[in-house]
Amino acid sequence: MDAEAAKFIGAGLACLGMLGAAVGVGNIFGSFLEGAMRNPSAAQGQFGNLIFGFAVTEALGIFSLLIALLLLFVV
Repeated sequence: MDAEAAKFIGAGLACLGMLGAAVGVGNIFGSFLEGAMRNPSAAQGQFGNLIFGFAVTEALGIFSLLIALLLLFVV
């Protein structure tokens, strides 16, 4: 295997972190909606936690994309 193929394989494996972020964001919003339907009066108080969880989860996906791009274009 040459180095170019190894770069592509490594970048593909690094992109699996974006899959985990997508699943995490779906889980966060699904759980929020489920809780909001059970207790609508408490939904507004949990909205800040929802946005924080979304931001942290999405940041991990962006970091994995950054690693993939670094593998492709820098190394």
